[in-house]
Amino acid sequence: MSSPLDAVRVFHNAFRADMATIDAAALGAAQGAPGLDATLARFDFMNEVLEWHAEGEEEAVFTALEGIAPRLAWAYDQDHRGLDAAFAEFTRCMSLRDPVQTARATAAFTFHLDLHLAKEDAQVYPLVIGALSPEEQGGILATMSGQVPRDRFPEVVSWLFRNVDLDDRITMVRLYQRAQPPEVLVGLLGIVKGTLGDDDYAAVSAEVPGLPV
Repeated sequence: MSSPLDAVRVFHNAFRADMATIDAAALGAAQGAPGLDATLARFDFMNEVLEWHAEGEEEAVFTALEGIAPRLAWAYDQDHRGLDAAFAEFTRCMSLRDPVQTARATAAFTFHLDLHLAKEDAQVYPLVIGALSPEEQGGILATMSGQVPRDRFPEVVSWLFRNVDLDDRITMVRLYQRAQPPEVLVGLLGIVKGTLGDDDYAAVSAEVPGLPV
């Protein structure tokens, strides 16, 4: 059965995919390939999205989790602090313009992030989804979405759809269709289509009946 919080799983998949690309590019730069600056800029943006995501989890998800499994949220909050420290180390290495140290810092961040997301997917979200009503889950998602500055929302939507597969794209469009008023939905779908191009967008829309033309 679908849940509004399926959107979180899609974001987790996007974080994994983008971070894998960033990590591979950082390793390539350490081995002499060009393009380190573009990799660093990409990591900066992904971490911005991750910070908004984490802030929403701390405000809404972990608060709900305290009422479901007391004291469990503390461990996940500590994961967030660890990711903050890992990104600070990456920033330090970046300032040194040392591709080897940067690649090491990027690999460490990737390992920590992948483990954290896997634990949330396996433990936190099944607990929350099992305990809360769809309306309560929708409220959590609204709080998480509200962490993104409104003027940055199009960038985040575009980043998300670039970094997930067809199934996840379909999941997100279905969630948009259920949750958003028509005028907002049209705007979101315009961003999605502009990001994916006509052919990939057609593959999504073919699986989601009733989308506005």
